[in-house]
Amino acid sequence: MEVSWEQSVTDSINTIYLLFSAYLVFVMQLGFAMLCAGSVRAKNAMNIMLTNVVDAVVGSISYYLFGFAFAFGDGSNSNPFIGTSFFALKDIPSSSYDYSFFLYQWAFAIAVAGITSGSIAERTQFSAYLVFSFFLSGFVYPIVAHWVWSSSGWLSPSSSGLLFGSGAIDFAGSGVVHLVGAIAGLWGAFIEGPRVGRFDAFGKPVPMRGHNATLVVLGTFLLWFGWFGFNPGSFDKILVSYPNTTDQGNWTAVGRTAVTTTLAGSTAGIVTLFGRRLLVGHWDALDVCNGVLGGFVAITSGCSVVEPWAAIVCGFFAAFVLIGLNILALKLNFDDPLEATQLHGGCGAWGLIFTGLFAKEEFVIQVYNSGKSGVVRPYGLLMGGGWGLIGAQVIEILVILSWVSMTMGPLFFALHKLNVLRIPIEDEVAGLDISSHGGYAYAGHPAEDNHPRFYADYMRMQDNN
Repeated sequence: MEVSWEQSVTDSINTIYLLFSAYLVFVMQLGFAMLCAGSVRAKNAMNIMLTNVVDAVVGSISYYLFGFAFAFGDGSNSNPFIGTSFFALKDIPSSSYDYSFFLYQWAFAIAVAGITSGSIAERTQFSAYLVFSFFLSGFVYPIVAHWVWSSSGWLSPSSSGLLFGSGAIDFAGSGVVHLVGAIAGLWGAFIEGPRVGRFDAFGKPVPMRGHNATLVVLGTFLLWFGWFGFNPGSFDKILVSYPNTTDQGNWTAVGRTAVTTTLAGSTAGIVTLFGRRLLVGHWDALDVCNGVLGGFVAITSGCSVVEPWAAIVCGFFAAFVLIGLNILALKLNFDDPLEATQLHGGCGAWGLIFTGLFAKEEFVIQVYNSGKSGVVRPYGLLMGGGWGLIGAQVIEILVILSWVSMTMGPLFFALHKLNVLRIPIEDEVAGLDISSHGGYAYAGHPAEDNHPRFYADYMRMQDNN
């Protein structure tokens, strides 16, 4: 049957929108790289930049071969736990998906490994990054994506058998992306232990600030820019009109989603600014940047189904979640150089709970039923929608905690036992740039004459010891 001209134009516009959103999400890799580079010490800048590149290139191959199939492989033998078709993009394009959808989902997959890399920065062997990045992007993350985002997933709000009559609403991935990456990072950082010198002999924290605030701020704004593809882009299609209206469709919901994203991040940023000012006695740009990102992480779950005023509530509490977990981490001698576990894990979990409390019925029906009349769905508990949605949100948190712990925990433990996880102490003290990557990221670092400037100098010093 020949496709009409109108349908061709609609499909073309939707494809352009999805591809542009994919490009925006991919820009977040640059944001991650800048944020990570600025947040570590100068002697490890080249290492963290290289790991960000590795997360992208290794994740691309694993997601192409296995990940997309595990996440979205449907067909006659589809099941609620794992996808079973589309390996190496066989039979793509299909009636369900095309190449632009793959590219968009790929950009999400490689972001997960970047979160985990931040948690184990400055003390991890480079070979370990290759292993966990491939496994996380190609298997662990796609399984969770299948549960929540595939139409056959058991947690999906679009499946035929809705959990608690609702399914879990995790629109752009507070849990699927951020909580998964954070729990993986939690196990990696816990098994490795803190960096040398991070805590003194009495267990008190010793400051190890990042070396370049400029890069941190640049990375934050790049991530902010990319989040406009991350959250609004998750609609996949922009030309979807809602019935019984003359001027509303996905295009209005896309705009609303961009607004809620901005408000949540901005609120979290300013609350973190003043909160940290009261705690440490000065205005800290790095803390504010993490606060902004914590607000974005939290709103990512419910960005499409909440009112703008609710996004402000989301960001307000996300800031306190982040500040509180950072204090707890120091008390437990837990060392995460990027605060990735606290930020993406704590704020991601809060975002799922927040959605279960504040999701608006009208918006839920718009997003998941294209605004059809007569549809009844559970919505936010505090909005009068009952316990169905909040119950599904709690279940999502619990199963992500369990699944990632059961998969990534043993992987990091095995790497530790094989002595391929943490670098030797002397290499860590010298810095990974000089000990593992041939030289420093900056030509002028370090200024002291007794420090080796090139890899050959470092190896000569090691031989003499």
